[in-house]
Amino acid sequence: MKSNHTLYLLGALFMMSFASCEQSEPNFTGRDGNVLTFSGMKWDIKTGFNGPGPNYFKGHPNDIFIDDNGYLHLSVNEREGTWNCTEVVSQDTMGYGKYVWTIEGNVVNIDRNIVLGLFTWDNNTFQEQANSEVDIEFAKWGDPDEEYTLQYGVQPIAFGPYNEERVFKPLEDNNNWIGVSTHAFTWTDTLITWESWSGSNIDGKLPNASWTFDLSNPAKRKFEGQNVSDPIIIPAPGSTTNARMNLWLVNGPEGPFVPVRHEVIIRSFEYTPIQ
Repeated sequence: MKSNHTLYLLGALFMMSFASCEQSEPNFTGRDGNVLTFSGMKWDIKTGFNGPGPNYFKGHPNDIFIDDNGYLHLSVNEREGTWNCTEVVSQDTMGYGKYVWTIEGNVVNIDRNIVLGLFTWDNNTFQEQANSEVDIEFAKWGDPDEEYTLQYGVQPIAFGPYNEERVFKPLEDNNNWIGVSTHAFTWTDTLITWESWSGSNIDGKLPNASWTFDLSNPAKRKFEGQNVSDPIIIPAPGSTTNARMNLWLVNGPEGPFVPVRHEVIIRSFEYTPIQ
C-alpha cells in the first residue's frame, strides 16, 4: 500500500495536469452574493444538495470565482469533510442558436469520478421536452481505462433505457483538448450540430471534431422516478431554458478518485440566437 505522503504527492501531480495553469486568486469583484458576472452575463451560483449526482453544491468563494483575466473557475473541493461541486446557471433565458465555450485545462486526464458539463436545461419542460437538454461533456464516467473523454449528447440518453444513438464520443486526437480548446453546438428545431476545436481562435478553422443529430432518429422518452416524458427527437427550448456549466461527481459525495482539489477554467461563453 502506498503511504499517504505518496498518495497525496501523486494527487497533486494529477491536479497540475488537470488545470493547465497555476490556480489564480479569486477576484471577488466579479461576484455579488451568489451571482457571478462572466462573459458579460449574470450567472446564479447553484447551492444545496441536488442533482446531478446528487451532490453538495455550496458555492464557496474560493471554489467558484472569476480571476483577473475574467475567466471562470469551477472546482470540486473538500470542505469540513464534505466534497462539494460547483455549477452556474445563466440568468438570461436562451433558445435555438449557437452556444460556444472556450475552456482551459487537461480535460483528457480528468479524474475518473468527475464530469465537466456544458449544457442547456429547463426546470419546467420535463414532460414535453425532457428538460430541453443538449450536452457537451468531458468525463471517464468512473472507468479508469476510458481514453476519450469528450462526449456530445441530446437527452434523453440514459434516463431509463440507454439510447446510444443520442450520444457520440469523438475519437479524434486527444491532444486537441489539452490546454485551451473551444466547443460549440448549434441547436435548431430540425438539426443539432456539435463542433470542437483546439485553441481559442476558431474563425475560419475547420473543427477537429463534429457530429450531427437530426429528425431521422427515433423519438424517445425520459424516465425519472415515477415520471415519464412525452416521446421526443430533438427537444425544443422552453420559456425558462438557460445555459449551465458544472463540475460534478458521478459518485456523489464519495469524492474524486484522487482526493485533492480539482479545477477547470472556462475562459468564455457566447450565445448567438437564431433569428
